[in-house]
Amino acid sequence: MFTGIVEDRGTVTGIRRRSKESSFTFSVNRIDLKEVSAGESISVNGVCLTVTSIEGDAFTVDASRETLSRSNLGRLRAGSAVNLERSLRVGDRMGGHIVSGHVDGVGRVKSKKKRGGSVEFSFTAPPEIMKYIVGKGSVAIDGVSLTVNAVEDSGFTVNIIPYTLAETTFGSLRAGSPVNIECDVIGKYVEKLMTGIREAETD
Repeated sequence: MFTGIVEDRGTVTGIRRRSKESSFTFSVNRIDLKEVSAGESISVNGVCLTVTSIEGDAFTVDASRETLSRSNLGRLRAGSAVNLERSLRVGDRMGGHIVSGHVDGVGRVKSKKKRGGSVEFSFTAPPEIMKYIVGKGSVAIDGVSLTVNAVEDSGFTVNIIPYTLAETTFGSLRAGSPVNIECDVIGKYVEKLMTGIREAETD
């Protein structure tokens, strides 16, 4: 479980691709890997991955074919920047919102516009994601907890403050960039509950 408050911006230092999965090695800047053990979970661009090994200031994870197909991890290259967050500990502050690290799919940057001191990003997303996007609701994009500004027919907008631009990968995003999207889990539970109620009423 995560909060969507990015702790570090890491860098891809190694990739080992196999037929059905890949291994990635990431170097860190601020995360103290002495406090991390193999088997722990770390969010990489919003994807919950298990640490398989640690060496110096870098850690390695494996990503399955399912993970690669539902996220932008398969597009990473050596030198790519990624957003990193360690899993939530009991007693930690919930600064963002509840993020599971199970990405719903990939969207794309449609445009970015300067709005005062901030930048407004517009994203396109497939219908199976858009049905959960609500104006002023929460969404995680590449692991960053954000508030939805407005919802359009096939996309939505968010506002990114200068701090987030500087401390995450948002500063390097451009039109067409693929991003991982995780919708607010509360909406999914509500949909499941309502579906069960409707099915019960028709029995």
